[in-house]
Amino acid sequence: MDFELTDDQRMLSETISRFVTDRYSFEERLTAMREPDGFSRAVWAELAGLGVLGLPFAEADGGFGGSGVDMMIIMEALGRGLLVEPFLATVILAGGALRLAASPAQKSARIASIIAGERIMALAHHEPDGPRHTVERLNCRAEPTATGWRLNGRKTAVIAGAAADELVVSARSERGVSLFLVDPALPGVSIRSHAGYDGIATAEIAFEDVGLDAQALIGEEGSGATVLTALFEEANAALCAEATGIMADTLDMTAEYLRTRNQFGVAIGTFQVLQHRAVDMLMQVELSRSMAMLAAISLARPAEERRCNIAAAKAKIGEAGRMVGQQAVQLHGAIGLTMEYKVGHAFKRLTAIDALFGNADHQLDMLADAGPLVPIG
Repeated sequence: MDFELTDDQRMLSETISRFVTDRYSFEERLTAMREPDGFSRAVWAELAGLGVLGLPFAEADGGFGGSGVDMMIIMEALGRGLLVEPFLATVILAGGALRLAASPAQKSARIASIIAGERIMALAHHEPDGPRHTVERLNCRAEPTATGWRLNGRKTAVIAGAAADELVVSARSERGVSLFLVDPALPGVSIRSHAGYDGIATAEIAFEDVGLDAQALIGEEGSGATVLTALFEEANAALCAEATGIMADTLDMTAEYLRTRNQFGVAIGTFQVLQHRAVDMLMQVELSRSMAMLAAISLARPAEERRCNIAAAKAKIGEAGRMVGQQAVQLHGAIGLTMEYKVGHAFKRLTAIDALFGNADHQLDMLADAGPLVPIG
């Protein structure tokens, strides 16, 4: 298997890495978090100008038809910058639902404006009183009416939910789990925004007798669980890359701190025990990068191989993120826990990434149920 990047992919990596380095300092992150939406609309427009928002969409829909490796490149760079902008929510999650299941009319009405940075979308799936890591056991209900559907239920931890121009909502209908397009301005929709543990803007959303027209249904009724399963695999592959970028940046910050922090008249990086801990962090970063690549290329593999490889990658990177984050905080001392320093933010984001769409323990349980891993070749 060839793990070398193509010339186009190297150019993509250089472009997005330069943008993050030049445009998105840690101070920019702190400023963006204080914006009304919890992110910077200006940065979002700049990402659109770079063409980044169109990467995963098909060329027929105005995108670039990017591969899993292309997405890995983008997410690793965004991870290094700890961007709070809703790339995951809009492009990967809600945009992914459109890519996988929407009708041509639904796509044409939305994807172009997503790519242009003019439309924010969010996926509302997780529920406050439902089991975790499920795509089928939902309490949110969609009942057919004479003109379409009536939606009732609650959703929690909706990333970018308060800023979204439109929601993709999962609900149980007569034929199973289905996905619906919902305008958050409709009567019966109430939204309460807040910042997540990692600083990312999320929302609690309630639907009370919300009337939807027949065109709100995405794909076929009852096909939602299948779409969500594929969608969460894509999201986990992307999160593996983001976590790798965060860990790599955290290692760089820690190494710099060890070189410049003096104690007893010498740089603490000269202490052998701290050097060993930094090397342990480096090993975890490199292992994570390999697993992120495995997850990215597995998106194009057969379903069972794809599922197992992405689960293995998510499990390993979840464990690695915990180790790298803990070591970074300990090596920095008390400053590593402050909100004014990037290391603490990175550790919180790594913790949140592990929890999203199944933590390391959940992924290992999936692998145990699946049996031996399928070798890639």
